[in-house]
Amino acid sequence: MSGSRRTDWVVITTFIALLALSAALIAAFQHSIRVADNFTRKDEQQMVARYLDGRMRALIMAQTGQIVWDETVRRTQGKPDLAWMDRELGEFPFTNQGAHESMVVRPDGTLVRAWRQGKPADDYRYGAMRWQVEAVLHRARTSGRTMGKPAGLRRLGTVLWPFNQRGAPLSRWTGAVALRDGELILLTAAAIVPDRTFALLTGEPQYFVTVRPIEPAMLHELGADLLIRDFRFTRTMPEANDGNAVPATAADGTRLGYFAWRGDMPGPVIWRGTAPLLVSYIVLFMAVLIGGTVIVRRMHRTTRELQVSEAQAQHNALHDPMSGLANRVHFMDRLRSALGEIVASEQGGDVFVAYIDLDAFKSVNDTMGHHVGDQLVKQVAARLHERLLPDDMIARFGGDEFVIMRCATGGLSAANALGRQIVGAMADPFIVSGHSLGVTCSCGISWGPDQSDDPGELLRRADIALYRAKEGGRARYRCYTNGMDASERLQRELEVELRHALAADELEPHFQPIIDLATGQIEGFEALLRWPHLLRGNITPATFIPIAEQCGLMVPLGTWMLRRVFAECRAWPSCDISINLSPLQIMAHGFVETVEALVQETRIDPARVILEVTESVMLDRSEQVAESLRALQHMGFRIALDDFGTGYSSLSYLRSFQFDRIKIDRSFVQHIESDGDAQAILSAIADLGQMLRMKVVAEGVETVTQQHLVRAAGCEMAQGYLYWPALPVTEARALLSLRPADGLRCVG
Repeated sequence: MSGSRRTDWVVITTFIALLALSAALIAAFQHSIRVADNFTRKDEQQMVARYLDGRMRALIMAQTGQIVWDETVRRTQGKPDLAWMDRELGEFPFTNQGAHESMVVRPDGTLVRAWRQGKPADDYRYGAMRWQVEAVLHRARTSGRTMGKPAGLRRLGTVLWPFNQRGAPLSRWTGAVALRDGELILLTAAAIVPDRTFALLTGEPQYFVTVRPIEPAMLHELGADLLIRDFRFTRTMPEANDGNAVPATAADGTRLGYFAWRGDMPGPVIWRGTAPLLVSYIVLFMAVLIGGTVIVRRMHRTTRELQVSEAQAQHNALHDPMSGLANRVHFMDRLRSALGEIVASEQGGDVFVAYIDLDAFKSVNDTMGHHVGDQLVKQVAARLHERLLPDDMIARFGGDEFVIMRCATGGLSAANALGRQIVGAMADPFIVSGHSLGVTCSCGISWGPDQSDDPGELLRRADIALYRAKEGGRARYRCYTNGMDASERLQRELEVELRHALAADELEPHFQPIIDLATGQIEGFEALLRWPHLLRGNITPATFIPIAEQCGLMVPLGTWMLRRVFAECRAWPSCDISINLSPLQIMAHGFVETVEALVQETRIDPARVILEVTESVMLDRSEQVAESLRALQHMGFRIALDDFGTGYSSLSYLRSFQFDRIKIDRSFVQHIESDGDAQAILSAIADLGQMLRMKVVAEGVETVTQQHLVRAAGCEMAQGYLYWPALPVTEARALLSLRPADGLRCVG
């Protein structure tokens, strides 16, 4: 009897404690939701503010070609050249940069000339907005924003002006929103400074001012870029529970209104998703508590031990012992069940299979030991659990292969979302045994039942997509398409034909000129391999080089290219010849001896040859590669670091090895006209190269504006379609016979 009462008291006490705990849990949950909403609101505000500032910076940087230019200083000072200004400062900003209105003003705010929609505006109502322009000019002088990094201040007339390390005056710039006749506009101002003849600037420079209306269409575009809803401008602060906002402040500090939007607060979503689970938890806990008082007394220790042992044995049979993830058997069983449920269901849906392979995992095992590789596998498993959805099934098939199953809807768009999530989860480096490992992953994705309702076939297609992802490089994903099987057959055919072409000497080297930006003359050529197929036409290196790497042809192909270029260019007039080295080629056994034999065979002067290596060569077995490169330098070759800035540890390579040249990847040049970040990076790389006594070459120059910008950034040489594409041997040699005045197609 006393034992029963004791049990009742335990149950009652536990029940009261449960109620108190539940109340505390709900209160803590509500507080957490409020904190989450506040954090989300602040994050959105910071994101919008940074984005608006970035858009304004991009607009200013797009004008670099006009405002950092000797010609602009000459044409606008003294007696202005109106026709030139109308074309370069009126029409060009309107047609190419979307400047609705533009003007040149003196430092005191006096208008020199104005344009509206690219045309001279003699009737421009400047007096009504002069005070706003003067406020923007004042902010430009005091905000500290300059195009480039200032090294100090020098006096220009009566003002102190920022200059960089080369002694070039830097353009001060700023922008601000303003109201004109009730219309919201964006005012930007940047100082007009010379890019070469610095003596042109004797006093405070004039400013180039642009006006862009902030129309509903622009606000809608900004909202779409930021992935936020109902982005708008309002004169009053919206209610806290109805939206979010950042102040819109004029240049003089006046608050004009707010940029507002409908915020996506997580609180309601968390409540809707969690409240049923919380109620179920409480009900279940009470049921277990009441029933447990009876069941626990009748349970036997032997039964409990047997159940635990049985569960552990079942878990071991279905899970990977190292990572704790599901193994292949468990995964395939779950995949088969999920496909069967969706096929039988009338509601439809998709089952996504993502096949993951770690990039450079073998290098980690080889260089750091298998114990580091094992720890890396465990950390990858933990991060996937942390970053993916709770319902996603994660499995390990062995080694560095992971497979993920997700049940969702959306087809290709959902597959892309899964791919971005997986690749993004692996972007941050792993810390293993004190080492920071930048290990990314490649991923292939398929989904059923649209592509297949057979689990094995679905996994095979994901594996094919993974193969395609690894072909494209590191840290990327690919979704399976029906053409991938056909693509595999084509690759097998091209492999056979490439072997025949190499044996039959059907490949050709082409040569793309490299231009000295200071003199406009041809400095040298880059030798590029071409395959003119008799039936398929010209096959690009992007197609056949990966095939050569996969089928073991890269080393003989690279040797063939070196022999042909050495023999062809031996008798050319004095100029540099650059040749790319494949990672597989330079890491092959006896590579240095092979090059030495080719030099003796062809009698080429190594001092004329520049061997280009990419950062991927340095990534694996970097000490072995560095020794080979030093041996080549000792033979007289010069070494260039190609595609600089696209790898993982560029600066560490520059510190550990003395390259003769840095070649800036074309991705930094392609969008330099409109991307302020690309311009800044380009200038930084050029400055770095000069400090390290390395010549800097810009690849992919295609427009005159790009030429001006890479030259202004400090690049010494350039190549690209603005000058010449890669030319056959006869055409390349013909260029060397031209007079010096004919040696350049396009110079700014």
